[in-house]
Amino acid sequence: MLMCLVLVLPALALGEGDGKVHITYSFWGDETEAQSVQKVLDEYNASQDKVFVEPMQIPNEEYTQTLVNYAIADQLPDCGMVNENSVLYFARNGVMADVSTMYEGEELQPMDCITFKDDGKAVGYSSCNEILVLYYNKAMFDAAGVEYPSADTPYTWDEFVEVAKKLTFDENGKHPDEEGFNPEKITQYGCFVNNWTWQMEVWALSNGGRWFSEDGKEVLINSPEAIESIQKVADLALVHHVAPLNVIPADNGVGVGIGSGAVAMTTDGTWRIGTDFPTLGIDYGMAPLPVMKEEVTLCTSGLTGVFAGKHQEEAYDFVKWYTREESNWESLVLTGIWMPKSEYYYNTEEGIAQWLGDERYPYADKETGKKVLVDYTLNYAKPACWYYTPNTQVTTNDILFTNLQSVWSGEKTAEEVINAIYPELVEAIVVE
Repeated sequence: MLMCLVLVLPALALGEGDGKVHITYSFWGDETEAQSVQKVLDEYNASQDKVFVEPMQIPNEEYTQTLVNYAIADQLPDCGMVNENSVLYFARNGVMADVSTMYEGEELQPMDCITFKDDGKAVGYSSCNEILVLYYNKAMFDAAGVEYPSADTPYTWDEFVEVAKKLTFDENGKHPDEEGFNPEKITQYGCFVNNWTWQMEVWALSNGGRWFSEDGKEVLINSPEAIESIQKVADLALVHHVAPLNVIPADNGVGVGIGSGAVAMTTDGTWRIGTDFPTLGIDYGMAPLPVMKEEVTLCTSGLTGVFAGKHQEEAYDFVKWYTREESNWESLVLTGIWMPKSEYYYNTEEGIAQWLGDERYPYADKETGKKVLVDYTLNYAKPACWYYTPNTQVTTNDILFTNLQSVWSGEKTAEEVINAIYPELVEAIVVE
């Protein structure tokens, strides 16, 4: 059942008297994304005279709890985004309306890797697709005389560490593998691997392990492969001195990484193409993630769903319109914030050309863009754990996030932490 009521929010003040049904659409994001969302809502509102959609912007870090509060107070918005880690939780608690027929008979079908499933049954679809990639600062590579990462053949993990050493300097220009290097006086780091908790799962998969079983019913993060993958990421800062310490992570690898001006490579999501890089002024490139044992990336994106309520039919029609790529083409796809969610835009030349071939798409290197955004998705993308595992808002966001901080600081090893919290993770995943 829904729990943790913090406050009861007042009823939403919707416009009245214009003969239209007013519904609310909730979302998170920065002001750039808010402006993009408003453009789409304006287009929808102008396209017909029966429904008017009003935006409700909520900070990402408060989003899920705010929706819980609204649900308990019976004042939910009519539709909106849902954090990935909360979709199955909301679906099981009757917050979400049925979407089983949403794409029935549609020509464009969403990719399976972005379909939320509860015991194999679809309960929601991501609004778009996003994957994790490696970004790099071309100027830093040029200054160090290091060749750019390949879009065809990703680094092995050992190669990634060695390249990062060549791009790491202390105040005297020495690298970590040189005598006299001072790890307390680093002026440029070679890399930053985003250690925001959900992004860490990709390394377990790459190392031949998993966090959870494929049916979402078993916790497997205590396997040697999964534990080793966490420790390898921590050791970038603790042992190799090629990455900055990030003890209490924030979900912005680009900001902490190459956006800081002191890091040459970073891992993060493809939404950064549209949300961060346009204002950073960096000549950057993209490549597949480094490989521990297997080449893999995670795909993810928040759900746009209909909440159970009195305007369900109107909200359903809007969400179906809103989640079509063409409805967000100018404001979200061609700005680089969203990648398309439908298979057509990845497995046909015409579909690929529509977004990557458009001169307005912000990543100018079209050949690399296809290899990293299209081919990489088709060949190596796997769904993040919240697409099929219940209660990840507790297991990954609460338990793992809190306890892994002692791994990032070097206070404890990954093995010590995971073995200690494993029973708690097992208990948390069991949800009726």
